[in-house]
Amino acid sequence: MSSLKTKLKEDLTDAIRARDELRSATLRLTLSAITKEEVSGTKARELSDDEVQKVIAKEAKKRREAAEAFTQGGRTEQAERERAEGALLDTYLPAQLSDEELSAIVTQAVEEAKAAGAEGPRAMGAVMKIVNPKVAGRAEGGRVAALVKRSLA
Repeated sequence: MSSLKTKLKEDLTDAIRARDELRSATLRLTLSAITKEEVSGTKARELSDDEVQKVIAKEAKKRREAAEAFTQGGRTEQAERERAEGALLDTYLPAQLSDEELSAIVTQAVEEAKAAGAEGPRAMGAVMKIVNPKVAGRAEGGRVAALVKRSLA
């Protein structure tokens, strides 16, 4: 069993004992998403820490999007809950890259792509191939793509 999944289960047990409803509900949903991912496909398998992190990141993103939708719908109480759940899940993820750090990585990748002969908007795929492994789990894909697009324009 992955150490991150074990930590989630231990934290869930602690949250239940502490009667922390928000934390226990969030961790239950996340563990269920992890289990669902493990049994999807042709045969059940154990997820690695990296795969568990991806599931947690996906769940955190869902919370942010839901909070945005609730805010636009005027349902501030639900939006606050979703934000709190998202913040809780973020504690299990690696620290996000700052705009400056991400910008430096993208700039370097654009230079590498130009050196390889890829320029302009068509170089988007080549640059993303260079950037993605370097920022995996530390920056949201949409944020990275927007910055790459801006750098290539």
